[in-house]
Amino acid sequence: MKAAGIVLFVLGIIGTVLFAIRVAQQSETFSVLGMEVGVSSANWTPLVISALVLIVGLILMVAGKKARAS
Repeated sequence: MKAAGIVLFVLGIIGTVLFAIRVAQQSETFSVLGMEVGVSSANWTPLVISALVLIVGLILMVAGKKARAS
């Protein structure tokens, strides 16, 4: 269970970073009353799924450590 957690954690980190870069590149900024306002037209679903995979991997890693300690 710990090995699966590590794999999911690493894949989650890679996916989150890659999709965050893609989302950041697909945003546009414009000026309103002297302030810069950013608007994103990106698809957020892959970023959210990657973050969930990262969290599940972290939970599995912690559960694997607790199972071995018992």
